[in-house]
Amino acid sequence: MRDEDFVAFLQWAMPQMGLRWAGFRKVRGQVRKRVARRIAELSLTGLEEYRDWLKTHPEEWSVLDAACRISITRFYRDRAIWQFLESHLRAPEVRGWSAGCAAGEEPYTLAILLRLAGRRYSILGTDTDAHQIERAWKACYPAGSLRDLPPAWREAAFEPKGCLRAEFRAGVRFLLQDIRREMPEGPFDLILCRNLVFTYFAEDIQLEIASRLASRLAPGGFLVAGMHETAPGFKRLAPGIFQPA
Repeated sequence: MRDEDFVAFLQWAMPQMGLRWAGFRKVRGQVRKRVARRIAELSLTGLEEYRDWLKTHPEEWSVLDAACRISITRFYRDRAIWQFLESHLRAPEVRGWSAGCAAGEEPYTLAILLRLAGRRYSILGTDTDAHQIERAWKACYPAGSLRDLPPAWREAAFEPKGCLRAEFRAGVRFLLQDIRREMPEGPFDLILCRNLVFTYFAEDIQLEIASRLASRLAPGGFLVAGMHETAPGFKRLAPGIFQPA
């Protein structure tokens, strides 16, 4: 499968799924491998036959959509974000939501931060991938996923084999949910929606979701997006940190 052929396929398919090609430019290799496996599973000869298959089998679009999910994360990703939250998140009891939580690295990072600070919290993580949600509930991670954590945090929160201690799992729960179709009601003092909506989704969907996110923020609450993302309808306080405009 030639890269230029796959790019042309993505540019045709992604608008039909509410996705934007620009967000996948750097990660298309990962998606290409998944699509190639799917073509082999269906015993098709290549992208043209797969395109025809999509046209005649509408249920296949959900399979392709799943193949386009990108889960690249780790604990304490983007140190400046967590340092900002440590200094500015002042609600007496923090209610947080991590959208696109993958295997739980982000909501558990927040739980570690708050618990070590002696704060009360309830945190929800949502994702569209059932396998990732299952991993999040188990809360056991390879060493590479923990490498950015401050050593004192890692020592306090994790057992030697990389499993999160039970007290740091308390107050964190997970739910299988697609932010394009539904989201928890809130209000939340903190919504983490990083490298998802504002990278991969089409602009009209970004605008719709941004409005719904704003409606779920408590007064003075923060939306955390990616360090290089822009959230429409929000004002930027610091790289990756936003509040409703």
